[in-house]
Amino acid sequence: MHWRNYLMLVVMIMAMPFGNVMLGEGMKHVGTLAIWPPGAMLMTGVHIFSSLFVWIGLGSLLTWFVSSMLVLSWADYSYVQPATSLGYGVTALLSWLLLGEHVSLLAWAGIAIICLGVFVVGRTNPQTTTPKSLPMDLVEPQVSEADAAGVN
Repeated sequence: MHWRNYLMLVVMIMAMPFGNVMLGEGMKHVGTLAIWPPGAMLMTGVHIFSSLFVWIGLGSLLTWFVSSMLVLSWADYSYVQPATSLGYGVTALLSWLLLGEHVSLLAWAGIAIICLGVFVVGRTNPQTTTPKSLPMDLVEPQVSEADAAGVN
């Protein structure tokens, strides 16, 4: 696998958990949300989108989305998805470090099992399959303007 795949996998593994943690922090600062009456819903939107944490979270999740598209165009989904599950550990670590949340020993044990599974999957050959072409009977024939007009 090319170095760019590894780099984008690291970006994916870090960007999604960081974005989710920042969104969580931003929503804690926003407080209770009201959706009725319509004026209260408008103020809820203003409060949400005036939070720096929400914007940082959205930017991080956009980074994750773009890196996902790139990696999935280069490598098989069956390799990429398990490899990105390392993000579960990053999420727990960031939640503990940045949000001060308690992560139980049982949760850490579960994350360790997931990481062990990722190690096993990572030992597989990460080839990218070539797209299969459509059977000829499913491809519409190209008709020229002259043929369509009956000139030939």
